[in-house]
Amino acid sequence: MTAARISIAVIGGVSLLAGCMVGPDYKRPSAPTPTTFKEQGEWKVAQPQDAAPRGAWWSIYKDPLLDQLERQIDIDNQTVKAAEAAYRETVAVVQQARAALFPSATTTFSERSSKGSGATTTTIPTSTGSGVTSTAVSSGGSSIRSTDTLSGSASWAPDVWGLVRRTVESDVASAQANAANLASARLSAQGALATAYLQLRIEDELKRLLDETVVAYARSLQIVRNQYAMGVAQRSDVAQAETQLESTKAQAINTGVLRGQLEHAIASLIGLPPASFSIDAEPLELAVPEIPVGVPSTLLERRPDVASAERQMQTASAQIGVQIAAYYPNFTISSSVSYSGSILARLIQDPNQFWSVGPAVALPLLDFGARNAQVAEARATYDQAVANYRQTALTSFQQVEDQLVALRVLAEQAKVQDGAVASAREAERLIFNQYRAGTVAYTSVVVAQTATLSNAETALTVRENRLIASVALLQALGGGWDITQLPTSDKLQEFDPRTVLPFPVSDEHPASDPKPASGKQAP
Repeated sequence: MTAARISIAVIGGVSLLAGCMVGPDYKRPSAPTPTTFKEQGEWKVAQPQDAAPRGAWWSIYKDPLLDQLERQIDIDNQTVKAAEAAYRETVAVVQQARAALFPSATTTFSERSSKGSGATTTTIPTSTGSGVTSTAVSSGGSSIRSTDTLSGSASWAPDVWGLVRRTVESDVASAQANAANLASARLSAQGALATAYLQLRIEDELKRLLDETVVAYARSLQIVRNQYAMGVAQRSDVAQAETQLESTKAQAINTGVLRGQLEHAIASLIGLPPASFSIDAEPLELAVPEIPVGVPSTLLERRPDVASAERQMQTASAQIGVQIAAYYPNFTISSSVSYSGSILARLIQDPNQFWSVGPAVALPLLDFGARNAQVAEARATYDQAVANYRQTALTSFQQVEDQLVALRVLAEQAKVQDGAVASAREAERLIFNQYRAGTVAYTSVVVAQTATLSNAETALTVRENRLIASVALLQALGGGWDITQLPTSDKLQEFDPRTVLPFPVSDEHPASDPKPASGKQAP
């Protein structure tokens, strides 16, 4: 039986086995999932589930500037761009692994010249009237001989035991995990920007409150000075009023520190240098939104970090099959053909041809337990991935519960605190009238005014905490993301990785040409 027939027989035999894959087929393990959120209880944030924000989840705040800033995340946020590049890298790994399923072929051409001694015969073509003839010329002494070689080879290692297919499966799951990591990085940047923006608006509101208080304290100081001039007030009353006014002015000035830092943080998140970006101060008109929560089981499909942990489980599961395949023999079918001669024009001719074809089998015999250890390592890695997945799911439920309880308690606190602010303002008004009537000392006025400002600041802090908790809840719910945005296995094996991005990442407005979202560019 010739080598060619042996190769054909081997190809037929391994083709029958090619559908076999060793190792476990992946099935997603269960995760501890409650039927309802504990903190949701009878307190429903919103109904129905169809009202959930999708995609641009920040649009629930109905703030055009926030919407414009958030959209810059996909364009110029460098953390997102780095995650996108890491994702494309894993897509390329998938394509490399998939290439191992197919034969490979190479070709080479070489030309060598060698010098030797002795007589040589050289064929020289000459032109005659009847055509071209060759003349042999003999010469003695040394000679230079040129040899041209053209060769090609091809080989194929049939994936009999599924090693390559398990590797592709593992790499596909890893790429999907990186797609989820990209979505997580994007969601994290969006949440950080929304939080910084809301805190900046709270600082604007605090500045407005303090400025209004400064105006009110200035009026009070003028009244005290008038009474002091008429001899019905003491100099200490004027000093107290002046102290209160100046300290409040200092508080108002101090708000610029945190506001400036928040503005710088926003600039960094949208890929701009702080020097070229600014946001105008505006009144805080944002209300705490009603957020549909849904049921806990949907959280496993809506959190990119949970999806990433689940994909990492399949990566580890497929690697078990890769390691088990090492127990079995490897089949390789290779062939080669080459032409070698001294005349390039006549190189590709039968007399110059050399070829070979045949199968090869490599069977592992002795490794002193290395393969057993590698399989054990792969199984341990899978068990670790399962534990990480379940812990990630538990953490996601905890984060939702944390923000639900924060929103519920803060909503109750806001009602009580608003009542405290109203009572403090009424007490301040009454006590100041009593002071003007001469029935109480100015110290009582100072105490009342301080209580009013303190309660107003507390109310503003509660409002800030509620807004930030709403952002955190939207993040904990996965924003507008869901698991259907993960690229499929078929898509991941396409040539261009940019065609399977979970969302568009463009260079529409590069950071080298900054365009402040506020419409105001710092000089």
